Amino acid sequence: MSDSARNFHAVYVGSFDPLTLGHLDIIERGARLFSRLTVGIGINPEKAALFTPEERLQLTRRVVASYANVDVRCFTGLTVDFVRACGASVILRGIRTLSDMESEFSLALANRSLAPDVETVFLMAAESHSHISSSLIKQIAQLGGPSAAERLQAFVPAEIIAPLCRKFGGGKQ
Repeated sequence: MSDSARNFHAVYVGSFDPLTLGHLDIIERGARLFSRLTVGIGINPEKAALFTPEERLQLTRRVVASYANVDVRCFTGLTVDFVRACGASVILRGIRTLSDMESEFSLALANRSLAPDVETVFLMAAESHSHISSSLIKQIAQLGGPSAAERLQAFVPAEIIAPLCRKFGGGKQ
């Protein structure tokens, strides 16, 4: 990759409720591709979240602490406004499935209309993470019984497991 490509600041946005191994894979790869990566935790007051914005911020910061070029911030409003406020020029998005591609394509076109100077870059999810969703993780945490924590190891970073299980009473049924 040329040095000029490495000088881009990208923003990877999502609700990260909770942060998954799939998200972490995109963060790791984005940190290699871009000179700076901001993880933007979107706050939608209309959507019921499992973790508060502050909890998501702290958990995500803990998970990405080893990446010197990654920072984490919460935001409200439009993604393109947040990207510009960060001083970035790229929106990084992960694609898991064909249905993700359809919805992400529509979002990218809307963002391009709103901010023609901001590019959207897509990374395909690693095959091992393409099936992971926050709803699947929440089901495992809620219904996984005494072995929920062990089962969650295949889906979320280690730092997320205990807080996730606590949200569901220790993972008990």
